[in-house]
Amino acid sequence: MKVDVIKVGDCIENMEALPEGSIDMIFADPPYNLQLEGDLVRPNNSVVDAVNDHWDQFDSFQAYDDFTRRWLRAARRILKDNGTIWVIGSYHNIFRVGTALQDLQYWILNDVIWRKTNPMPNFRGRRFTNAHETLIWASKDKDARYTFNYEAMKALNDDLQMRSDWLIPICNGGERLKNDKGEKAHPTQKPEALLYRAILSATKPGEVVLDPFFGSGTTGAVARKLGRHYIGLEREAEYAKVARKRLEKIRPIADLDLVDTPRKREQPRVPFGWLVERGLLEPGTQLYGPKKRWQAKVRADGTLITSDFKGSIHQVGAHVQGAPACNGWQFWHINVEGSLVPIDILRQKLRATLS
Repeated sequence: MKVDVIKVGDCIENMEALPEGSIDMIFADPPYNLQLEGDLVRPNNSVVDAVNDHWDQFDSFQAYDDFTRRWLRAARRILKDNGTIWVIGSYHNIFRVGTALQDLQYWILNDVIWRKTNPMPNFRGRRFTNAHETLIWASKDKDARYTFNYEAMKALNDDLQMRSDWLIPICNGGERLKNDKGEKAHPTQKPEALLYRAILSATKPGEVVLDPFFGSGTTGAVARKLGRHYIGLEREAEYAKVARKRLEKIRPIADLDLVDTPRKREQPRVPFGWLVERGLLEPGTQLYGPKKRWQAKVRADGTLITSDFKGSIHQVGAHVQGAPACNGWQFWHINVEGSLVPIDILRQKLRATLS
């Protein structure tokens, strides 16, 4: 299967030509079926550059639903058993897409709200300003062992858990691609920051991301920058031309270690006793809880002991606090030149010798 390519033509036909179970992640920005009637005019009588292209127009809701199920069925076939799919939409279509996903046995993991910092105003003043779009993230079934780079998302969010509401501006300024006439190259170009989170969260370097509605190529651009491969499917030759020109300017990253975000649960297991037997901690070493409020000593068998209790680093940590559970790796500290350092530092040091 050839990767890092753009295939021009019908997305369903192109997906049906790909090998079964060959794609790690799909990001889909399908037609929204906006059902616009007439021009949208600003208060100054200028016409809004809205989405009124032929590819976004369907004869009926049934026609749109039939199309949605056809491409989602084709997408499911090529998705790996542990792969995931992202679909973005507005209130015009996302609920219909969600129904189709569940009818086809996909398992919804999250819905993410993309909250726009600079949404288009509601010029007619008859509704709330539409300031968000919804992304659905789903696996093939509820038992799939899908990728979620939790630690990477937490680090990206200043060491706080990444929430399901993402505050990101719409694509504008220098990021907005223009065609040869100086006009918007694509009316629904998505910001790279949005794709960055989706791809970084759900894939690993070297994996393949497919976009069945490639448009101006944002998915491919971000995949390439993050050391992933892409396959773009696009019906409109003009959009494919814009995307190719964009992607030719992006050099794939050479050092994949810079974009690798290994999950803690995938790292080698290191029992606390290994620190003792390999000399990183000596029997009798004093360990401290936060602010030295609690103390315990290391025993030769890798357990800890206090004045009234003996057990694992987790059991003793829970006991001294009167808590039901405790992460002993983060709770217990050693004294290094007058500063308290979590014993997890020693675990990471040992892990580095095992990998």
